[in-house]
Amino acid sequence: MKPLATTRSATGIPTGRLAIWWILASEIVIFGGLIGSYLMFRLGHPEWADAAAHTNTWIGAFNTFVLLSSSFTAVLAHQAAEKGEGKLAAKYLSFTILGALTFLVVKSFEWASEISHGYTITANGFWSFYYTAAGLHGLHVIAGAIIMAFIAKDAAQNKELHRVELIGIYWHFVDVVWIFLFPLLYIAK
Repeated sequence: MKPLATTRSATGIPTGRLAIWWILASEIVIFGGLIGSYLMFRLGHPEWADAAAHTNTWIGAFNTFVLLSSSFTAVLAHQAAEKGEGKLAAKYLSFTILGALTFLVVKSFEWASEISHGYTITANGFWSFYYTAAGLHGLHVIAGAIIMAFIAKDAAQNKELHRVELIGIYWHFVDVVWIFLFPLLYIAK
């Protein structure tokens, strides 16, 4: 028997899907405010281009590739879950988690290098925004990977397969945020 929360719907949209979209709406407000603030400050501080020149575009591009690849495996997990293939969905979610971990490891080496060269959160306004935006995004990557691990565990036992879609929606949002951050922090120099 399915839990009531997954079967009832006053809107015609399953409750879980509606909930994830509400969560993402609040996340859009948070990241939208951060990105909007960054753009306003960037326009008013042309000297930030000098600071931005010290970000490593190749590392940012590699991490973009990693996240986009992990979104692809999230789509494959969703397709498997829709077919009732929980073990396969769990396998694809594991690949997505591997992508998240790869992103975080690369980001930690990148930050260690930047910090060792004196580019810290207190160096100037650009680096404050850089670490805040990338750090907030990184927290969302960590949260997504942890939640995904729990969902993958259930999916491997063919339980709660509808949750694979929900974590996939969240994961695509995390990727879209990075698609905005990458050019703003790494390319616009």
